[in-house]
Amino acid sequence: MSRFSSLNSYWKGRTLGLLAALAVSSISFAGAQNVPAISGGVAFLTSTNGGNTTYTPLIEPLLAAPIGKHILIESRAAILETFSPDSTGYNHTHFAGLTYLQGDYIASPHLTIVGGSFLLPFGTYNERLSPVWIGNFQDGPLIASLGLLSTGTGVGGMLRGSAISRRKYSIDYATWFSARSGNEQFNSERSFGGRASLYLQDSRLEVGLSYDRSLQGTQENFYGTHVWWEPKDTAFRLRSEFARGHHAQGYWIEADYRTQAFGGLNSWVGRFEPLFRMQQTFRRDTIISDGLPLVNTQRADFGLDYNLPHNTRILTSYSRQFSSSNNTNIWETGIVYRFLFPAWKGKSQ
Repeated sequence: MSRFSSLNSYWKGRTLGLLAALAVSSISFAGAQNVPAISGGVAFLTSTNGGNTTYTPLIEPLLAAPIGKHILIESRAAILETFSPDSTGYNHTHFAGLTYLQGDYIASPHLTIVGGSFLLPFGTYNERLSPVWIGNFQDGPLIASLGLLSTGTGVGGMLRGSAISRRKYSIDYATWFSARSGNEQFNSERSFGGRASLYLQDSRLEVGLSYDRSLQGTQENFYGTHVWWEPKDTAFRLRSEFARGHHAQGYWIEADYRTQAFGGLNSWVGRFEPLFRMQQTFRRDTIISDGLPLVNTQRADFGLDYNLPHNTRILTSYSRQFSSSNNTNIWETGIVYRFLFPAWKGKSQ
């Protein structure tokens, strides 16, 4: 297996440092000096929700620029257009902006100091699965915004790393403080919080806890937990999260599988990836939505992805959503291409 492939597999299942892995993999693979890596995804997505269809071309470029041995600059942007039919033809909206921009100082194997605009490490979806080339489903879980305040990003500082690393287990941590920012590009609210995760190497099981304290306006606490499991020598993955806020709570459980019985993962059969996700949200009150539905909601997502060569995937899914307000069918299809290359040719060492 190539270093690119192994790092990609590690990220999709376990890693907390996609950008660092991209930088290291591009440098190691090319045998070059510190060369910035440009990665990301290009996608064309369609969604039909209750009979209303939208079409979304999207590009998410990502930059990982190492400076020396200890500093890494990370950034991701989103550029998208949305088209939806209406009585006059098509309604059109567009968006372009930076998702985050941060600097990392790798002080030791156990500590990385982060400053700037960063993704809040509450739960797992925001950091690990939100990139378009990573997630199995087009849309995030119903509770994806719970614990992430209004933007999902913070402006301030963060400490993260591996607190303990042993052969059979490791404990990772991340803790942050975010200041209030009204900047149009880097908007954030005052908060602090953290996440701790225990990973058991032999069973390939990860469990973690998250906490977020909002310090702006009405002060609130958010709690979360996650469980990820990838049995050894299989292509089965189980991911789940539970989150609770002052006004709502909920959970999601997602499973996907690729068979190796008919010639391996790269056979035409092994490239199929059936998916299932179950999720529910529960209202504690209806004062504030926190981005969740204002009534108790259940949703089942059924998907079938196909993993083409050259980092290209076809995504398809059907969802049935149940609530007291209405029941809805949601059909989604899309094609996603992931790219990765050095910004320029480095010098051979």
